[in-house]
Amino acid sequence: MKKTYVLDTNVILHSAQALNSFEDNEVVIPMTVIEELDKFKRNQDELGRNTRQAIRQIDALRQKGSLAKGVKLDNSVNPRKCGSLRVMVSEGRLSGSSDMNVPDNRILNVAKMLMEREKHPVIFITKDLNLRLKADALGIPVEDFECEQVNSDELYSGVMTLPVTADFMDQFHRDGFTELPKGVTVYPNQFIMFADKANDHHTTVGWCRHGRIEVLPNGMGEHVGGITPRSLEQRMALILLTDPEVQVVSLVGQAGSGKTLLALAAAVEQAINNNLYERILVSRPIVPMGKDIGYMPGGKDEKLSVWMQPIYDNLEFLMQNGGKKDPQTVRRRLDDMRRYHQLELEALTYIRGRSIPRQFIIVDEAQNLTPHEVKTIVSRAGMGSKMILTGDPAQIDNPYLDASSNGLSYLVERFKSVDLHGHITLKKSERSPLAAAAAANL
Repeated sequence: MKKTYVLDTNVILHSAQALNSFEDNEVVIPMTVIEELDKFKRNQDELGRNTRQAIRQIDALRQKGSLAKGVKLDNSVNPRKCGSLRVMVSEGRLSGSSDMNVPDNRILNVAKMLMEREKHPVIFITKDLNLRLKADALGIPVEDFECEQVNSDELYSGVMTLPVTADFMDQFHRDGFTELPKGVTVYPNQFIMFADKANDHHTTVGWCRHGRIEVLPNGMGEHVGGITPRSLEQRMALILLTDPEVQVVSLVGQAGSGKTLLALAAAVEQAINNNLYERILVSRPIVPMGKDIGYMPGGKDEKLSVWMQPIYDNLEFLMQNGGKKDPQTVRRRLDDMRRYHQLELEALTYIRGRSIPRQFIIVDEAQNLTPHEVKTIVSRAGMGSKMILTGDPAQIDNPYLDASSNGLSYLVERFKSVDLHGHITLKKSERSPLAAAAAANL
């Protein structure tokens, strides 16, 4: 059955492709949404880019017919399955004492008008939770925009447990590999925890490589960049981080689980010590936690130094080698790495349009990125580069994202079947007993 979807402004701000995401149904854009988009079109961030792209698309449709009457979209190769787009002006007012000077109320009024006029279902689409509550109170069917969402409760962890016999485990170690189990979906570079059916404490680990499950290589991931993993999950992460065949690695975990430290340790080991990459490139989204303190003084490097302090902290820890080196010596080493372009800190704003070959690229706090931003960043990787994305979907500071719609979760789910990708979810905090207690109880 054909449906009519009324879009809120934040849907278009979230994704410029929203207009083409409703198959052969009708998409209605209230005039108030066009007015609100006008406020964002000059922004130089992702919101501005999505706004400009959507406005250009709507303007191109205007050349094909009247937006007030409805114009066919080009969202299907089959013209009969294309949807349509219409721009509507709010008429009258909502029931009750609603203030029609409020843009949200005028947008809701369009959905209410269509419900009274159309014979087919009308659904209001918004990412604003409060607006969804208002729509529901007015009897308007309402949904979140879920085109680029994943189920955060069932996010791919990168590890699977399979019950086996003790004889199977002995044979696995003798042969060094086993074929993929029948009837079970195993993804590339996924780790398999074989557990003895008769003894829960008897386990062994393999990983999916080249179409089969292989025994973990001796010594691999056990000592990298001056650190030794504190858990099996950390070792799995280091194996992925140091394997040249795995070009994209995603690490998800709570605060203190070692995501950034592991990524930087692998970067130092491979780019600085072994010269496998020309330099380390580190970037983070510029999204503050809580109230912002305003503009930072100085040039790009001075501004970035505040946002990149966690990176410096981890690098200093790695280079102090257990406190054996003088802090001043370590700081001079870091300055030399930047001076000789072994280490580059970059704002994500300046990555668009670049091609980055033979570099070890780390994108920290990637949970604050949209799926489109993650696509833009990963597509910057040139020949010989390795891309690492780390983050915690439970700690999102971007007001337009949540655990299901952020770019990191989106990449984990969409890339899990890609041979070049590996993923690990780090579940335990290893920073300190206090940090672990805070992560578990606060």
